[in-house]
Amino acid sequence: MGTRLFQVDAFTDKAFAGNPAAVCLLSSPRDETWMLQVAREMNLSETAFVVQQDDGFSLRWFTPTIEVDLCGHATLASARVLWESGVLPAGQPARFHTRSGLLTARQSDGLIELDFPALAQTAAAAPPALLAALGAAPVYVGRFGGRYLLQVESEAIVRNLKPDFQALRALPGRGVVVTSLSATPDHDFVSRYFAPWVGIDEDPVTGSAHCCLGPFWGARLGKERLTAVQASARGGIVHIRLQGERVVLGGHAVTVLRGELLA
Repeated sequence: MGTRLFQVDAFTDKAFAGNPAAVCLLSSPRDETWMLQVAREMNLSETAFVVQQDDGFSLRWFTPTIEVDLCGHATLASARVLWESGVLPAGQPARFHTRSGLLTARQSDGLIELDFPALAQTAAAAPPALLAALGAAPVYVGRFGGRYLLQVESEAIVRNLKPDFQALRALPGRGVVVTSLSATPDHDFVSRYFAPWVGIDEDPVTGSAHCCLGPFWGARLGKERLTAVQASARGGIVHIRLQGERVVLGGHAVTVLRGELLA
């Protein structure tokens, strides 16, 4: 028997949109070298590795180049796979033990909701070379977890950015999110996320970034419930509820591939 392998489009209700993640259901833990090789083979922004244990599941996430501490869309994808494959009964919460602590996923009103830690940002100065490579003139700059948050004046600016990824890779960094208020009343804010330093030029939909974007825009708009659009080419919708030091991220997910990893 090989390893059960799935590909799931997260934060979307239709196939070939949102953010694709690979999910490997492991019968026992595997070493980091093998997991990184699989992630490179999948060549997606994240590959999740799930192992059942007594009080839930161990969950680890890898980009094609590194292991990461927190990933929203691959967690959402993992929960979807556990329920639809019958590993976890429908309606039963998924408990994931991760490098960011215990994370839970629940089914609620047609969405999968993830209970994640809120990420605080602090005002910062962005290096001029970073702004030049992004082609952005922010009205506010913050930092969170080693990443930059840039607020710009309009959704049009966010959508029309054409970063110089070669120039970005030459700079020190980890990730940068560019955001603005939404131009339409159906959504509160929009964003795009760039992380060429970890092998992802542009991430289609970034759950972990919304752990910071949610509190950031919630404070500015005076709201505890928000709806966000990540304005990548694939696009995606993230529903957000603020709960003090926690952020609940809600979204849909669509499984587009089921298979078996033989290596």
